[in-house]
Amino acid sequence: MKKIGFIDYYLSEWHANKYPGWMADICKAEGLEYQIAYAWGEIEVSPVDGISGAEWCEKNGVEQCATIEEVCEKSDVILILAPSNPEKHLEYAKAVLPFGKITYMDKTFAPDLDTAKEIFAIAEKYNTPLFSTSALRYSEELDVMDGVRSLMVMGAGSSVDEYIVHLAEMLVKKLGVGAKEIKVEHCANQHYFHLRYADDREATMAFAPRLPYAMQMTNADGKSKFALIKSDFFGNLMKAILGFYESGKPWVSSEETLEVMRICQGAVRAMKANAGEWIAL
Repeated sequence: MKKIGFIDYYLSEWHANKYPGWMADICKAEGLEYQIAYAWGEIEVSPVDGISGAEWCEKNGVEQCATIEEVCEKSDVILILAPSNPEKHLEYAKAVLPFGKITYMDKTFAPDLDTAKEIFAIAEKYNTPLFSTSALRYSEELDVMDGVRSLMVMGAGSSVDEYIVHLAEMLVKKLGVGAKEIKVEHCANQHYFHLRYADDREATMAFAPRLPYAMQMTNADGKSKFALIKSDFFGNLMKAILGFYESGKPWVSSEETLEVMRICQGAVRAMKANAGEWIAL
């Protein structure tokens, strides 16, 4: 049985509460032998629900560790969480990646592009396999068409800063890298981010508090498809993470993750600029 180590800002949060059960289900279905065995949270008591790290560990049958280093020493593979606090990821990466153990880092990968580059540089220095993604990249609805040249993705969240990553991941999966500029237009609490590429590709991200996740894509032949996203993208993500632990080969390239970060950073900057003003990425 291979041991997974959790690193988090605080342990009782949505992702950490869901991942153990989901991973156990995938291991059972796929015949894999992984167990979330060790965990460390920087803050002992969760500001979300008041549950302590010790309580979380007892509930999940996990050994609480006193330091990040203890988790890394005891674990076979590492999962860095703190999904709502990407500003902590560089600090955690500096502690974790020198151990050279296969590491998944939850979204959002970093608070900005320069920090993302620094994290990947550390991973490269220590030859540590590393990847990050949003679960929405693993929506099966995105796989129905090849050769997409135009894409609109939509979705919801409490803030652009934290949740635009889901739309950016979907966009980069289908259109790849190369976005040059971004602008935003507003309609009440709806925000429409338009992206320009150097070639004929084009994209829009529609973001609002209650939009369903959906996409509309068109290929070079003019054929279009629309779909609400209803597939089990979190289950697919768990398969991807565990498959990464098995192979050590990242499913998402650093180039694409940096493109996602470039788009996320551009979206945040666009929100602070004048509506309709093009921002270089």
